[in-house]
Amino acid sequence: MGGYDGSILNGLNILPIYNDYFNLNAPTRGLNTASVFIGGFFGPLVSGPICDRLGRRPAIFWGGAFTIVGIVLQTAAQNIPMFVIARIVLGFGSILSGIASGVYLSETFAGRWRAWGVVGLLNDFYYVGALIAAGITLGTGQWHSTWAWRCPSLIQAIFSLLCILILPFIPESPYWLVAEGHLEAARIAIAQTNSNGEVTDPVTSTVYKESLDALSFQKSEHGKTMTLLQIARDKTARKRLLIGMSVGPFGCIAGNIIAAYYLGAELDTAGVTDRNDKLKANVVLNVWCLFCALAGTHVAAKWGRKSMAILSEILLVICLFIIGGLSKVYADNPNGASKSVVYGDVAAMFLFQGFYSMAWTPLMYLYPPEVMNYAVGANGLVFSQLVLHCFAVAFVFVMPIALENIGWKMYMINGSWDIVIVVLIAICWVETKGKTVEEIDARLKGKKHRSDEDSCQGLEEEEPDRYGRDVEEKTG
Repeated sequence: MGGYDGSILNGLNILPIYNDYFNLNAPTRGLNTASVFIGGFFGPLVSGPICDRLGRRPAIFWGGAFTIVGIVLQTAAQNIPMFVIARIVLGFGSILSGIASGVYLSETFAGRWRAWGVVGLLNDFYYVGALIAAGITLGTGQWHSTWAWRCPSLIQAIFSLLCILILPFIPESPYWLVAEGHLEAARIAIAQTNSNGEVTDPVTSTVYKESLDALSFQKSEHGKTMTLLQIARDKTARKRLLIGMSVGPFGCIAGNIIAAYYLGAELDTAGVTDRNDKLKANVVLNVWCLFCALAGTHVAAKWGRKSMAILSEILLVICLFIIGGLSKVYADNPNGASKSVVYGDVAAMFLFQGFYSMAWTPLMYLYPPEVMNYAVGANGLVFSQLVLHCFAVAFVFVMPIALENIGWKMYMINGSWDIVIVVLIAICWVETKGKTVEEIDARLKGKKHRSDEDSCQGLEEEEPDRYGRDVEEKTG
């Protein structure tokens, strides 16, 4: 859903008929595009209570319903205010269903599939939706009516509609059922998702027991979540929050927003001005990014999160400076620039997106829950989403204005920001690859503490919805 929405705006921003209909300039183009993140800012504020009180499936349902309302309004938009309001409603529904879906997947996927299910299906498949949207806008881009942009907008509702129709046929999260006291329903749900419906299967029994243990831990003194005020007063908790929430802003600042939402303007700086060429590049770019994201998820466990982030940022810095340099060459002599300059610039853009997708696409979902323990995680992840959407609103709005006014210099500025990010990651981040909760604590506190707290945190490590331990190892 998010991938489709991002790519559709990328395609629409390329279409003259969309820009002409709303009489867009750089600021209004940025407003139309960034407004979805305004709605996304409010989603995390209510997603937690809705998920906990109503259940994961109802939260997904209401998120999908809000999204469909936003899509209908966007399709029927007659002016910029109507379009912006539609995008805000769409953004709210999208983030509500997105958070609920992430929680649902993490709580229902069998342990051996959880990493691919949560990180792979939920985040890497951003580019599947993006590819579909890019293909649709490539086709409708040839139309000479407003349906060139209204049709791709309307098609977006299919995904939310399918999701709503499928919901009655899938089980509720077993973890939520246990928390609400529906123990027999939870056992049946666990059997459906772990052992082909066999309630007496050893795997079902083990996962069921782990769910009970995790709930018992959360109700204990050590399982209580910390408020944001408590987090702010505790040095280690504060460090966990700052490191975990840095992933979102770092991902925004890295430079991906340019190609994700304003590929047409970026290609203009490289000398690619034909509308069809831009739409085709959007399709190819999403195929390339999907491949890189899936590859990155596969190797994330081998390389380590911190090492992966540092290597990616260094490569992004190099690509941005190359893009900026070649774009300057073209800007200085647009009529006399050789084809090699244009091809080199486009190639560097593709490499940039590939390096970004390989590291930051999986890290966005993978790293924050690993560095935030249970006590910090609930409020910490919500606060991280709020910060992420604040940065997204600012950068998505400003980027077309910057590209129009300073052109190639924007790449140099962005590359300089990424150098700062490399330093911050190297100094502040902790490596979580292969680390236990105790070992991560040791890095954050400067010493190991083998108190009763750690013995309770051992239960946390077994918690099915957060750490994905493969129970088949225990059942033989």
